[in-house]
Amino acid sequence: MPGCGCEIEIKNEEQRRVLIWLLAINGVMFVAEIIAGVMADSTALIADSLDMLADATVYAIGLYAVGRSLLVKAKAAQMSGIFQVVLGLGVLFDIARRAIIGSEPESMMMIAVGGVALIANTICLLLIYQHRQGEVHMRASWIFSKNDVIANLGVIGGGLLVAYTGSSYPDLVIGLVIAAIVVHGGLTIYRDANAEIAQEADRHG
Repeated sequence: MPGCGCEIEIKNEEQRRVLIWLLAINGVMFVAEIIAGVMADSTALIADSLDMLADATVYAIGLYAVGRSLLVKAKAAQMSGIFQVVLGLGVLFDIARRAIIGSEPESMMMIAVGGVALIANTICLLLIYQHRQGEVHMRASWIFSKNDVIANLGVIGGGLLVAYTGSSYPDLVIGLVIAAIVVHGGLTIYRDANAEIAQEADRHG
C-alpha cells in the first residue's frame, strides 16, 4: 500500500537480519582467531582477530542505527571508523613489541585458520553485497567486510611464506599490512560519515 511505510519497514528488517548474521559470524571468528593467534604465536592471526572484533563492533553499532534518522546512522558510522582506527593502532603496537622480543609463528595453523576465516568473511561479503551502495552505516559494513577478505588472503599468504622461509618476518609484515588496511578502512568511513553529517547540517540549517 503506497504511503504506508511498508517498504521502509522491509528494508529495515533486511538490514537487521544481515547485520545480525554479520555480528554473529565475526563474533565467533574473533574468539576462534584470538585463541589460535596466541597458540600459533602469530601477529597476523592476532591482527586479523582484532579486525574481526572491530567489525563485530561496527555491525553492532550499525544494528543500533537501523530504522533511526540519517544523522544517527552517520554518527554510528563515525564511531565505527574511530574504533577501527584505534584497534589498528593497537595492532601496530603489538607488531612493534613482537619485532623487538621476537616470535615463532606456526605456519600451518596460520594457513588453516586463515582459510576458515576467509570462508566466513566471503559469506559476510555475499550477505552485505546488495547493501554496498546503501545508507552510510551499511556502506561501512561493506567496506569492512571487503577488507576482511583481503586480510584473510594475507594471513594465508603469510603462513605460506613463513613455511617456505622459516622466518617470522612474513608474519610481522602481514600483520602490518592488516593494521594498515584496518586504519585505512576506519579513516575512509569516518570521512564518509563526516560528509553525511555535514550534508544533514546543511539540510536543516
